[in-house]
Amino acid sequence: MSVETTTEPTAGSTARRDVVQAMSGLMLGMFMAILASTIVSNALPRIIADLNGSQSVYTWVVTTELLAMTATVPLWGKLADLYSRKLLIQLSLGMFVVGSLIAGFSPNVEVLIASRVVQGLGAGGMTALATIVMAAMIPPRDMGKYAGLFGAVFGVGTVAGPLIGGVIVDTSWLGWRWCFFIGVPFTLAAIALLQRTLHLPVVRKEVKIDYLGAALIVAGVSTLLVWTTLAGNQFEWMSGWSALMVGGGVVLLALAVWVEARAADPIVPLSIFTNRTVALTTLASALVGVAMFGGTVFLSQYFQIGLGKTPTQAGLMSLPLIFGLLVSSTVAGQLITKWGRWKVFLVAGGVVMVGGMLLLATIDAGTSVFLVSVHMAVLGVGVGMLMQNLVLVAQNDVPAKDLGATTSTLTFFRSLGGAVGVSVLGAVLANRVTGLAAEKFGPAPGGDSGTVPDLSKLPLEARRIVQDIYATATAELFLIGAPIAVLALLAVLFIKEKPLKTQSGDERLAAEMTSAP
Repeated sequence: MSVETTTEPTAGSTARRDVVQAMSGLMLGMFMAILASTIVSNALPRIIADLNGSQSVYTWVVTTELLAMTATVPLWGKLADLYSRKLLIQLSLGMFVVGSLIAGFSPNVEVLIASRVVQGLGAGGMTALATIVMAAMIPPRDMGKYAGLFGAVFGVGTVAGPLIGGVIVDTSWLGWRWCFFIGVPFTLAAIALLQRTLHLPVVRKEVKIDYLGAALIVAGVSTLLVWTTLAGNQFEWMSGWSALMVGGGVVLLALAVWVEARAADPIVPLSIFTNRTVALTTLASALVGVAMFGGTVFLSQYFQIGLGKTPTQAGLMSLPLIFGLLVSSTVAGQLITKWGRWKVFLVAGGVVMVGGMLLLATIDAGTSVFLVSVHMAVLGVGVGMLMQNLVLVAQNDVPAKDLGATTSTLTFFRSLGGAVGVSVLGAVLANRVTGLAAEKFGPAPGGDSGTVPDLSKLPLEARRIVQDIYATATAELFLIGAPIAVLALLAVLFIKEKPLKTQSGDERLAAEMTSAP
């Protein structure tokens, strides 16, 4: 393998103002990418009705974007180790713009689903590349404050999406198509800002990309994600279809591992998992993903059905979680940069996250909005201290040449944990609701007990029972989530604290190349 580096400005010679502006462009692009995944949640009923879609289409509008984003993250990370990161991040943002425009002008559900795939590809690139570019520009010792801001942006985009989508749909002069159009001007602004301010050395490497490994990874992960989406809805969790899809996904991933172990330049270098820090942060990231995504998705439903709130009100009630995450992520990042110590914040975040899960496991239909808000803020504080700082810890402990693969691996497992968590916990919720409804009302006519009730059409007594059913089932989900949060805490406890490096990723890479035989 031969390597050639052009003489563009490095992180050390980049003006602080340009770094701040480049970070602003990255954060803006990241926010738009995350927003695209969540903004449609409250708008989907209106979208599907206008386009004459079915319940299965409802699921696929969300799933296709999530599949494309999650499954391609490792590939984007590998490309970042080989080609111009600036060009790649602008390409991913451009794909996001194209997908958003197609979605906004969609005449039918088929075009809408195709557009969501394009959006997902762009969002996958953005979520993987933003942190990689940040690591290339900023030393780990100074990156805590930026990592905290990125964590806040990720969390706010995840939770604020349903609120923004609900407001847009409820505003008569906008309509659901603006859920897709709204991100276009901001994404174009991010592209222009990055073009002017992002200065990174372009490293050209003469290598062969492991396309077979990439195809096997994407196919295996996609198969398992499709299974978690369909199981419990289209077929039973314990069924022939489940066995076929899980078996197929596992075989594909086993083949991917076999191919990657023999590839000269693998998509995901398996050697990074021999690093204890990377292995533990990857595990913790997946578990935090379950807590973050699962919690926000089902809290929204609890507000609307358990407490009888409108979609817009449900979005507003998510603000305490956003506020807790924003404050803790930002403050923890600033303190990590100031003191150079990080483990105490990760451990504290794990403890607080467990506490938030246990508190939310106590909610019911009679819990006051204030008390629920306090519980949500506690969960947000815990997740905020953990989420992005796990990436910082891993980046600090790997060679610069593996920064892209390591960062994308953690991002991938966090998204995968969220996707699997939402699907599995969603199935648990549906089964629990069905069981409780059968106890209260008896078996549903024709066996159809999976329809989400319209509270406005129910008698007062029946409405109270339904609200109690959904509140009880949601609380039990957080009781299930608490042990998952404990596992994340245990993973963090076993990470060995190491001093944060004072060189940026590009400076470290240059030093590694110079010292290489």
